[in-house]
Amino acid sequence: MEGLKVIWVLFLWGYEMPRKPKKPCSYPGCPKLTYGRYCEEHEKLTRKHYEKYKRNPATKKRYGAHWKRIRDAYVKQHPVCEMCKKRGIHTPTQEVHHIIPLAEGGSNDWDNLMSLCKSCHSRLHVNRGDRWRK
Repeated sequence: MEGLKVIWVLFLWGYEMPRKPKKPCSYPGCPKLTYGRYCEEHEKLTRKHYEKYKRNPATKKRYGAHWKRIRDAYVKQHPVCEMCKKRGIHTPTQEVHHIIPLAEGGSNDWDNLMSLCKSCHSRLHVNRGDRWRK
């Protein structure tokens, strides 16, 4: 209990917890160190490549500028993860989930949307069985 008080006092004074050491960028030949998988430059490049060559065109059509406007408006009204909020935790929204997926006949109506943090969104899809299959 004392240790927790010390950590809380250090947090209030502006001290940050130590981070994991940086590791090399995963892009072939890049020597830059980063906390994520890619350095900032190659993160943008790999996202662009994915959008252009690997993403399913049907999915790309469903999640265009129109979806971004709907998503941004929904996040503005629901800034906290809805699943975490039920457990009494206030985690900022990082993703918006379709309760009934668009591919299964769902819509972009607000009653079919749910604001989630990344971990809750991943957990929801794992439990649903439509991602990360063995």
